Amino acid sequence: MMGRERQPQSKLFYTRFNLERRVRKDHLLRQIDKCIDFDFIYNEVADAYGTRGNVSVPPPVILKMMLLLILYNVRSERELMDTIPERLDWLWFLGYDLDDDIPDHSVLSKARKRWGTRGFQSFFENIVIQCVDAGLVDGTKLFLDSSDIQADASKSSVIDTADIKRYLNESYRQLEHRLEQEDEPDDDDDLTPPKTGKANKRFISTTDPDASVQSKGGGQSKLQYKVHRAVDEKHEIITATTVTTASVNEAHLMKPLLQSHQKTTGLTADTCVADSKYGIVSNFLKCHDMKVKGHFNSIEKAHRGRGVRKGILAKEEFVYRRETDTFICPEGKELKRRSFYKKRDHHEHIAPLATCQKCNLFTLCIKSKTGRSIKRHIRQDELDAMIAQSETKQARRDLLKRKHLMERTFARATRYGFKRARWRRLWRIRIQELLTATIQNILVYLRYDKERSELAAAALRVKRAAGNWLLKRDWPKMPIIAPKCIDIYCFCRS
Repeated sequence: MMGRERQPQSKLFYTRFNLERRVRKDHLLRQIDKCIDFDFIYNEVADAYGTRGNVSVPPPVILKMMLLLILYNVRSERELMDTIPERLDWLWFLGYDLDDDIPDHSVLSKARKRWGTRGFQSFFENIVIQCVDAGLVDGTKLFLDSSDIQADASKSSVIDTADIKRYLNESYRQLEHRLEQEDEPDDDDDLTPPKTGKANKRFISTTDPDASVQSKGGGQSKLQYKVHRAVDEKHEIITATTVTTASVNEAHLMKPLLQSHQKTTGLTADTCVADSKYGIVSNFLKCHDMKVKGHFNSIEKAHRGRGVRKGILAKEEFVYRRETDTFICPEGKELKRRSFYKKRDHHEHIAPLATCQKCNLFTLCIKSKTGRSIKRHIRQDELDAMIAQSETKQARRDLLKRKHLMERTFARATRYGFKRARWRRLWRIRIQELLTATIQNILVYLRYDKERSELAAAALRVKRAAGNWLLKRDWPKMPIIAPKCIDIYCFCRS
């Protein structure tokens, strides 16, 4: 007998409805709710709330909403609030019932401004510590890299600050005042070097003043930010992260990231792996002082033979004599020390131009109007030792692994809207990155927790099995990682 569809009729009461049973047991949000305690945020943001006035939305609920916004890559906070009543799993995760009122979307923007980056930084650090306690972080070898993200501003919003016409525009002065009012102090200002480059000192976006005008490979310039990450080798946990303007050189963030990693995890890295952009002199010396192996290529060697140095003899062709503090060129001529540059901490050794002009290698050695010069750092011996260490076989293997590891961590973030800024101003982009990195770490932790549960279940089945020793031929019959259960099985028998 064919059934006929009945006309829908709204019910006033649902006596047999249970929201708890509507969310499946293996749901991702169930796993997150089981493993993470969101109540920590009460203490972190307690001083951001007063003792009078209207009762706010509980901070854990706000944090969960922000987590859903990034985890499911919802386009906007308005859409998030419109979608929450339609999703039973989201209602369950937030602790709402079917007939509960959903807050206005402005609750999230007000909370971000009230909390700043501090609460989200604590959320990120708590998850990292949880991963450390679970044994997911080794902490001895860190991989560093950065990636550009598109700012939420168009090129048409960029103005020339050197143009006096802008001061004649009353609307611009009002806009400038509003941008100054919106600017919020950031808890991580010590991690943000100032903007560099002539373009970013002259041009500014009226929409997002913190974004940098940046171009790569001769392409069109864009307004961008730059995300910097430190990733542990063992399970690719992100142990430190920050965001700067795109004009900031990532090499300047090496030491702050290492210090942030140590502060959060309590573990000291002994190896730092990065690309040649980090291979500046100061980074090699910082690694030496911190007793860290710097596995990154020297930027000087990486760019050797390019630009004005193309086709001329390399520095290694000259022999340094310590007893006389001079360099000897391939033709036996002497380069004496002439001057000291305090800003770069190096001495300059120069040969007279008249001597160089008589040399047979003159055209292969020099292109300037003065004699050939060689620079020697005041800590050159330590620098040479660090560069030699960065060229070992282990360093080359680490550099090869870095290409895939760091590309993975940024590629996995793209599903959470990583490549484009959701909001404007630097401190807000940091919140976005902290939430994105936290979600990535949570997913790694959940995979580990699932494997650990399966291992425990397999070990229990082994324990309940017959009293005979588990033979090697029986291993394929055991679920998943049964060979690892042998130690547990032997322990249970004893």
